[in-house]
Amino acid sequence: MSENMSERDIHGIFTVFKKECPLIHEAYEALGRTIHEDGGPLPDKYRWLVKVAVSGACGHTRALETHIAKARAAGAADAEILHTLLLLVQTSGFPAFMEAYSVFKQQG
Repeated sequence: MSENMSERDIHGIFTVFKKECPLIHEAYEALGRTIHEDGGPLPDKYRWLVKVAVSGACGHTRALETHIAKARAAGAADAEILHTLLLLVQTSGFPAFMEAYSVFKQQG
């Protein structure tokens, strides 16, 4: 995970969660780091693009916003993020794509 991204929270509610549940947050972050960094051979940028696809397909807007920002920080170009989202059309449906595309465009 990029250090500069982990220092600030995109969503204020996550800051509240970290303050109210520090032990849970610490365990959650440790698991995430282990899976993301040590779970396999995919390069960092591709791991974030996968997370963009999954969060977009599942309709998890807050996660999608975070994953788009982290994909960019890992070097993903907007064209790569858009291509990732376009893959949702045939797998998750056009409405899921449009919702994810809307999030992407709002972050412009």
